[in-house]
Amino acid sequence: MGCDKNLVHYVTATVILVKDGKFLIAKRANWEKAFPGKWTVPGGKLEVLDYALREKDTSAHWYNVLEDLSKREVREEVGLEIKNLNYVTSLVYIRSDNIPSLIISLWAEPVREQVKLCSALTEYKWVTLEEAKNYDLIEGIYEELEILDKKLHHGRTPKDFLGKSLLGAKTDENQELKKPY
Repeated sequence: MGCDKNLVHYVTATVILVKDGKFLIAKRANWEKAFPGKWTVPGGKLEVLDYALREKDTSAHWYNVLEDLSKREVREEVGLEIKNLNYVTSLVYIRSDNIPSLIISLWAEPVREQVKLCSALTEYKWVTLEEAKNYDLIEGIYEELEILDKKLHHGRTPKDFLGKSLLGAKTDENQELKKPY
């Protein structure tokens, strides 16, 4: 039985880290195949092994898959643990191989401040929305920062837009969000 190509998508999570009113951006290495030398936020694709090797939470389901993916990608790419993971927006991007990628943009606060970049990233900066304009960001990243900035500056959190925290009931981190600045 074949797959319906209209239903096949990559699922990608990106995480905008917020600290003291600034956003963490990182520069991709020049040898990277996709978006070499461009600035981005941590993130990556969901793989079957991200959940299939662990025990199911019900007879047929795994919970907190997106949350676990986000935490892993941030840890791998910038060496940080995160808390208060919440929704920003979602979008679809058609890759050069014509496979659509559903991108779920999230935001979180770092637990500590010491950034340690993976080899695929060469620099990082904590920037305001205005400062982000001075960097060669991957298309769409600035708009995601802008969406989040508007939500944060209007006294509302992405939690208000989604209806609940993405951290789920299984974690003890599902605490009331504090305004990050």
